[in-house]
Order: sequence, then structure tokens, then C-alpha cells
Amino acid sequence: MTIHIGAKDGDIAPTVLMPGDPYRAKWAAETFLDDARLVNEVRGMLGFTGTWQGHPVTIQGSGMGMPSLSIYANELIKDYDVQTLIRIGSCGGMQDHVGIRDVILAMTASTVSTPSRGIFKELQYAPCADYGLLAAAHTAARAKGTTTHVGGIYSSDVFYDERPDLNEQMVRHGILGVEMEAAELYTLAARYGRRALAVLTVSDHLITHEALPAEDRERSFGDMVEIALQAAFG
Repeated sequence: MTIHIGAKDGDIAPTVLMPGDPYRAKWAAETFLDDARLVNEVRGMLGFTGTWQGHPVTIQGSGMGMPSLSIYANELIKDYDVQTLIRIGSCGGMQDHVGIRDVILAMTASTVSTPSRGIFKELQYAPCADYGLLAAAHTAARAKGTTTHVGGIYSSDVFYDERPDLNEQMVRHGILGVEMEAAELYTLAARYGRRALAVLTVSDHLITHEALPAEDRERSFGDMVEIALQAAFG
């Protein structure tokens, strides 16, 4: 057990999917895993372990934002020896050609600040995905016929953003979407020699102001979970 994860030794699989919402972790585990069992409920941040096509998998909520994800990713890596961490979550689209329900595979994750910034000081570190996971996810997405984009995203440290000038520059430089966790996940994975990827569903759009209706979210997010699982074990 750790401070924030109450799982016992052997309860956490080497591969972990990390949605921000603990109840999305519950839904994904019940929908996609066989014999899923609750292994963590500390502070209501639910985690479940089961199997997918015979492979052990844990789906653990990370909470919102890089500081929260950093806590769970650190403990998963250092205390439970997790080797593969895949963020599954929603994001906001930032390019005209990126549509609602599309999937974004984050090749890189730009950010203004992360919990790891103090380590790098003046260095502008460039967090990136594991190429093997990225390539496998792209193959899986194409096989499913899911409209998919591969490129850079922005990990924001605030949800209610008041920097339209920054958003304009990100759009200008081809950033596909915005979310709140991937940059720190990629940095921690690099630090400890682990594999990481963010597979994101576009649930709203910063330019068109479209938003995915609540009743359509589970079907669209299901594609994202399947792509992540196939990437992990493909």
C-alpha cells in the first residue's frame, strides 16, 4: 500500500490505463475487463484490476490536473513497478480539421508548467510519447475506422483559461487539442524508463464551440479504451 493507493502487492497490473474520472475507471473496467475487482478506493479515486484477452490490466483514476496525476503515476511506478501507463481521457479540439468524437494520439505534450518543472529549471524539456505505443495505437485506430490525429497537444495547468493570446499561438503552431495531464505523465515515464501514451477523445472544441452530447460520450470513449488496450498488447 501507498499513501494514495490502497492496493496490496500483486493487485496492480504492469499495464495501467489512467482516466481522470474515477467513475470512468469503473465504467471502463466493467465494460472491457473480465473479472474486474476493486483494488483501490482511497479518497474515492477508484482503481480496478482484471484481464483483457488474458492480459492483466489495471484501470486507475488519476484525478484532474498534472499534480494529481503525478501522485498516482509516481506511486504506480515506484511502488508497484508499473511498466506501461496510458492516459485515456477527453480533450478540447484546437484545429479546424479536428472534429468532435475524433481521437487524438498525443505525440508530444507542450505545457507552461508541470510538477517536474523545478527539476529542469531553465531547460525547456519536450515530453513525448513512447513510439511503440504510439505506432500500435495508430494501427489499432485505423483498423477500427476511427478518425484519428497524431501530433502535439497542450497540457494546461488550469481549466478556466484566460489566455486567448496563448491559445492563438498554439493553434498557429498546430497544437491539436488541450487537456490537463499528459505532459507530466510523459515526463515521469521518461524519468523512470517506462512507456506512456495519451489517447484522447475530443469532447468539445475551442474554435467551433461544439460539445459532445452526454448520451454520446460512452460510445465515443469506448473507442478510445479499445485503442489503448490494443496498443498496450498489440
